[in-house]
Amino acid sequence: MEDMIINIKEQPLRKQQAAEWFSQKWGIPGEEYLQSIEQSLDGQGAVPQWYLALEGERIIGGIGVIENDFHPRKDLAPNVCALYVEEDRRLQGLAGRLLARVCKDMAEAGIPTLYLITEHTSFYERYGWKFFCMVREDGDGELMRMYVRTTELGHKIKALEKN
Repeated sequence: MEDMIINIKEQPLRKQQAAEWFSQKWGIPGEEYLQSIEQSLDGQGAVPQWYLALEGERIIGGIGVIENDFHPRKDLAPNVCALYVEEDRRLQGLAGRLLARVCKDMAEAGIPTLYLITEHTSFYERYGWKFFCMVREDGDGELMRMYVRTTELGHKIKALEKN
């Protein structure tokens, strides 16, 4: 069975299922995810956005875009967050397709630059992300790696600035 990547706006009735799935994967209360997903469904802006990778009815991956992913650098926004692919679906390019969809949609929404924080090293570089700096996570203050990615819109802006 082939997988399909959707913006939750395409299937809004999945909002509760999506919130519970993200909560199980990341240990953050489902209500926080549900609130952000509902905000994305209101369509008031480019952020937040939530995406699911589906195989039939099963969620096999997901990703979000929020204003800030729990760090004090509010100027580094928006943030890609909660990227997760089920273990039995890893090493098949799904994470890359989720990241590509987010970058494409954010460029179309007028967002030239995206950020994310992670503990991973070398994973995101494969998909065009560049290490930017270390930031402290809110709360426990753990240092995390911040990455930056210029969307297609950002590349066009830079090209125009050179001319």
